[in-house]
Amino acid sequence: MNFPAPVADTSLGAPIADALVRHLPGPALMATRHAGGPIPPRELSRAVRATFVGSRSAELALILLDRDGLAEAAGGVVVDAGDVLRPALEQAAAALGDGMLGDAREGDASALFAAPDSAVFELVGESGVAGWFAVGVRGGAPRTTVNPVLGGKLGRINNVEMTLAVEIGRTRMSVRDLLAMEPGAVVELDRSVGTPADVMLNGRLIAHGEIVVVDQEFAVRITKILDAVEAD
Repeated sequence: MNFPAPVADTSLGAPIADALVRHLPGPALMATRHAGGPIPPRELSRAVRATFVGSRSAELALILLDRDGLAEAAGGVVVDAGDVLRPALEQAAAALGDGMLGDAREGDASALFAAPDSAVFELVGESGVAGWFAVGVRGGAPRTTVNPVLGGKLGRINNVEMTLAVEIGRTRMSVRDLLAMEPGAVVELDRSVGTPADVMLNGRLIAHGEIVVVDQEFAVRITKILDAVEAD
């Protein structure tokens, strides 16, 4: 039996774009529907892309023309654009509901921007167009039951690899202190001895655990799995 192909959901494009611009670093921008003019191929080739997998899945791609502004937002330190823009992309993806946002990386987004089922926006500031944003949403609203057809579709992502990280603590420091660090420096974290470590899946907190050693290698023993409410 042949089943119809999933239809892209473009109705969510506007709230996703609105959430994005509210959290972008730098001057305030407004997202408006792309008028259809050409986007420079050079800019398309270095878009920041990320994939969201959840009750709705989506491909996101962001282009900002002011690269110097990104460096300034990072305190003048040369960093990957994906690291600087990931928080804004996470806020945009939150409009899709529960799920996980993959790594934000620079790459060619020509196909996504050209796809007929993508929602494309111009990011406009006081001086004109500051960039573009494209989102291609796949799948409908969450269902309360899983039928065989849906289960088969979810089975296609069973082998998708996601980044699992264990975090034992954090701290905040100025760029000046960061640049002044030398070998032997001690950085104090915000955790006391014996506090459970955080288990993060693609940057999202999903569990707590304790650090153990297995065959001379560090490992984590899961002590608590968090539900969606606790994780948020």
